[in-house]
This record gives sequence, structure tokens and C-alpha cells, in this order.
Amino acid sequence: MASSVAVLGSGILGSSTALFLARGGARVAVFDAAEAPFSRTSRWNEGKIHLGYLYSADTSLRSACGLIPGGLAFKRLTEELIGCPIDDLATPQNDTYLVHRDSVVPADEFAAYVERVADLVDSHPDAPDYFVDLTKVRPRTLGRDEIAADFESEIVVAGVRVPERSVSTVPVSERFVDALRAEARIQLVMGTRVTAVRLGGPSPSGPLLVETERGIEGPFDLVINALWEGRPAIDASFGILPCAAWTHRYRVSLFATTQDAVSIPSFVLVVGPFGDVKAYGPRDVYVSWYPAGLLIEGSRLAPPDVPALSEPARAAIVEATLDGITRAIPSLGALRDARPEIRLEGGWVYAIGEGSLADRHATLHRRDRIQVVREGSYISIDTGKYSIAPWLARRVADELLGR
Repeated sequence: MASSVAVLGSGILGSSTALFLARGGARVAVFDAAEAPFSRTSRWNEGKIHLGYLYSADTSLRSACGLIPGGLAFKRLTEELIGCPIDDLATPQNDTYLVHRDSVVPADEFAAYVERVADLVDSHPDAPDYFVDLTKVRPRTLGRDEIAADFESEIVVAGVRVPERSVSTVPVSERFVDALRAEARIQLVMGTRVTAVRLGGPSPSGPLLVETERGIEGPFDLVINALWEGRPAIDASFGILPCAAWTHRYRVSLFATTQDAVSIPSFVLVVGPFGDVKAYGPRDVYVSWYPAGLLIEGSRLAPPDVPALSEPARAAIVEATLDGITRAIPSLGALRDARPEIRLEGGWVYAIGEGSLADRHATLHRRDRIQVVREGSYISIDTGKYSIAPWLARRVADELLGR
């Protein structure tokens, strides 16, 4: 095992990898341009612990098969990493997937896909380890009367309740940061943007140097690129390019804390550029609406610049988000009535894939190219989704530690 490791990125993937390696005996330096760990995308997202139900446009089930192991292991591995239970940080109810009238996957196909995924989940040995024992819970199709009673039936044409949960990413982030700072073998190098990784000598398996805007760091026995939107550009500095076309998208969503308790279930509108709601408890709610929250996208190695938002622009996005999703789910009007304090936050979505979510054949509807690439002493990890990061980190760390 390398004794000196540089981990690039202090989100959930980089932090999980650093913790596993440090506890295995390595000295780890974690680099990030942010001033503190977990400041960006890993902090500000819906925290969906994917079991594959979202990716019904991928009828091969490769996306689901890639997501299920990490989703099932998320709770167990995260609790190991942060040293405390996370049950109280998760949504207490199952998700309800609502098929939009403009879904790129028809309702009958979506229902059949859900059953196929449920069979995969149920047969996995880790199924009992999820937030609920998945061997004892199956998806349930909503009846027409339920749709008519609770949703705008001209928009929502079908629904399926699935045993899929999400975690509130802000408190999870805070517990990860505490774990990082408590680990003596981890050095946090914050406020330091990495610009390239170079060989530190003639051998491709030899030590590596990390170039930053402040100067050169190292040498390191091993460098692990666990960046998110910044990963492709650093890979390219080492001669590694993405395996296929890719897309950067910057999205913002609403993180609401209400003064009054509200009873709001968790919903996902599928399949296409719609939105979702995550109710983590009686006062903490996440709301997204894709047409309002997507600020910019690009397909170059480096992501485009995020546009600055004025206060009126931010207020307009909040209103458009609430209006967009409330049209489909009228009961969400209760969120406005509960006097919420709303933060508009977001982050990058990086994915191997391109096209529009309104196109069934767009490769953005897939998450089947999650990968770990190694060139000598350099390792690049594409985590694909938040929910599989601890599982991928464990795999990489176990291999490097010879376990």
C-alpha cells in the first residue's frame, strides 16, 4: 500500500476514500478548491439513495444493476464512516413515482420496468441492509381513484409507490466533516484548486506531483482523482479522456425549512425533465423543478461558468419551481402555507451521456458507465451518483490496502 496519497476532491467520494485509506494506515492529503469539505454538490442535492427505479429508459437494466449494490450498501458504509446512525436523517416514507403525461416512457412500460428492478433488488444479498428490509416490501401501483384524489390527473397519468429513500445531505455532510477532522492521518488542503497531475520521475508507476494554483505539492505515491465536475480536465492533464461523450449541468433546487410542521410525502415525476420532492421530516423539504432549476450546461472538459443570480432572479426560480411542481401535485401548496425559509442551492451534475431528457433515446437517461480507471500511480473514479460513492470508495480502498 502506498504510504502517501493525494485525494482530489472533498465531496462524498473523496472523503469516503480518504477515510477508508487513512484508517487502513495511509497518510492522505485531501485537496479541494472549496474552503471546507462538503461545501458543494455533495452538500446540496436531494440525497436519493438510488435503487435504479429512475432509469426506466434504460431497458437493458444496466443502469439499475450498476446502482443497486451501492444503494443497498450506502446506509451501512456511511454509518461506518461517520460513526453514527443515519436513520433519522432519511425520508421516513417510500417514494411515489408519478408518471407525467409527457413521460418518455409510457406508464405501462414504466410499471413493468419497476417490477423488473424490484426482482433484482429483492434477490440481492444486501437487500435487508437498506433503510427498510427490501425482501419484505414490494412496489405498489396506485389506483385511478388515488391518482384522481391526490394529483392533477391531466398531468399525472399513473403512479407507483416504491421502497426507495433519500437522506438529508446537509446533516450527513456535517457528520462527514467531523469524521475527516478527527482523523489524524488526513491533512485537509482546502482553498487549493488543482490544475494538473504530473509524473514526478521517468517511471509511470513512480511518484506523482499535484500542480495547484499555489504551486506544486508532493511527491505522492498515489493520486486519486475523486473530483466531480473538475475530474475530466485533471484526467486530461494526465492523458486520460472520458470513455464517451459527457455533459455538465448546473442545477439549483429549493431547500426549505418550515416554521410549522407539514405532512408532505416524497414524490418523483418521471420520466423526463420534471422534478421531485423529498420530505426528510415534518419541517425539512427539498423541491426541484428541472425547467426552472437548470442554469447552464456544456460538454467541454471544463464546465462552463455558472451565471450569477440577482435576488429577483433567485426569487423567480423559487416561484417557478413551486408553481411547476404544484401544478402536478396540488397538495404541495401546503408548503407555502407553512411559512418556509427557503435556500436556493445547487451543484453540478456530471454524466457520461448527452442529449435532452425529453428524448427517450438520449444517453443522459443511462448511468451504466460508472468506472474506475488506473494509469500507474494515478486513479480516476467516476462515481456517477451520490448514493454509490461510499461503496465505490470501499472497493478502491480495499484493493489498494490488499484486502
